[in-house]
Amino acid sequence: MAQSPPPFSAHERMIAWRYLRARRSEGGVSVMTWISLIGIALAVFALVATLAVRSGFRAEFVDTILGANAHVTVYRSVAVGEGGQPDRAIDDYVEMAERLRAVEGVTRVAPLVKGQVMASANGRSAGVEVYGIAEADLLTIPRVADPERASGAIGRFDEGVAIGWEVARELQVAPGDVIRLISPEGARTPFGTSPRVNAYEVTYVFQAGRYDIDRTRLYMPFAEAQTYFNREGRADELEVMVEEPDRVQDYTLDLLRAGGERTLIWTWRDASGSFLRALEVEDNVMFVILSILVLIAAMNIVSGLIMLVKNKGRDIGILRTMGLTEGSVLRVFFLCGASVGVVGTAIGVAAGCLFAIYIDPIFSFVNWASGGGVWDPSIRGIYALPARLEAGDVASAVALSLGLSFVVTIFPARRAARMNPVEALRYE
Repeated sequence: MAQSPPPFSAHERMIAWRYLRARRSEGGVSVMTWISLIGIALAVFALVATLAVRSGFRAEFVDTILGANAHVTVYRSVAVGEGGQPDRAIDDYVEMAERLRAVEGVTRVAPLVKGQVMASANGRSAGVEVYGIAEADLLTIPRVADPERASGAIGRFDEGVAIGWEVARELQVAPGDVIRLISPEGARTPFGTSPRVNAYEVTYVFQAGRYDIDRTRLYMPFAEAQTYFNREGRADELEVMVEEPDRVQDYTLDLLRAGGERTLIWTWRDASGSFLRALEVEDNVMFVILSILVLIAAMNIVSGLIMLVKNKGRDIGILRTMGLTEGSVLRVFFLCGASVGVVGTAIGVAAGCLFAIYIDPIFSFVNWASGGGVWDPSIRGIYALPARLEAGDVASAVALSLGLSFVVTIFPARRAARMNPVEALRYE
């Protein structure tokens, strides 16, 4: 008894290949094949490119948060201070910082003095947020000590102030220039509190990568900030960095215990959690929309195969009378549709990966061709469109495209396999 050939044997692949490359005059549907292939390639390219941009944007956003801000901010609840005024300053910040450093997983604790002032120079003014911090602690902030762009010398920080890139551009100052800081919380006199105006040299200008940080941030030596904001011997809050920022909630209870009475904490997830959740919802919706786009592109395979089956009815009847089984016919037409899906997916993945890898020159060309202004950092928050290839994202795009291509191919292939050879040859 003759053994039947294995599935997807050489003769089945040969027949499928001949059908795919057949010209229309020979009963083929090469035009529909090309349309299906291009449609799938474009859909997969859009999916891979979108997933890469999504991952890049989220990674850049989180990195700029963790690279220039505290993972956990520790402060005190409001108490009644001198003259019955509300006060939340920390008097024992040195001892409190030592207790927080002893918490397992904490990498750095830095006392801060914070305040909002008006900065002016060259007839211009801008509102800035002052961070009073020690130079040793400033050097441990990644996005400030090692920023995307910088000018001046961070080693001269104790001689002046460090400002964000956009603040410097707004005030038209550079390292070596002098700016004036005007604070309403000035010297206390018998007649009340008078505004305090001090002049400082700009020693360092940094670009942290986030527009809102570069537009408002000013660092001042800690001791000078204590004097400027009338915080002698006190700090406003403690900036805490931890080993695993993504698991910051696991540290909160230990930090509260170490902080002592009236201690409150505010994590980076508390500050940006709503935005990250909105990003996640947007990502899921975008993936569903692009998945529908891939499905629509895959449906072109169905149209092409239905036309191919109709045009090849005589060939199917002859092959069946020659002994080709229903399973073999099904596999032949399945190979026709699946080949289009595989090739289209490969082209789309390659194009999407190249887009993610070369997104900077592509973005620069688009910006140049449109005359500039395509990306406004004051609206987007970051300075360029980022992209980051993730193996999981590429794998999900490939699995989705191939899965849809294979599934939609089964139905016209089954129709061809179930075709009666007698009916197929009756009118030939």
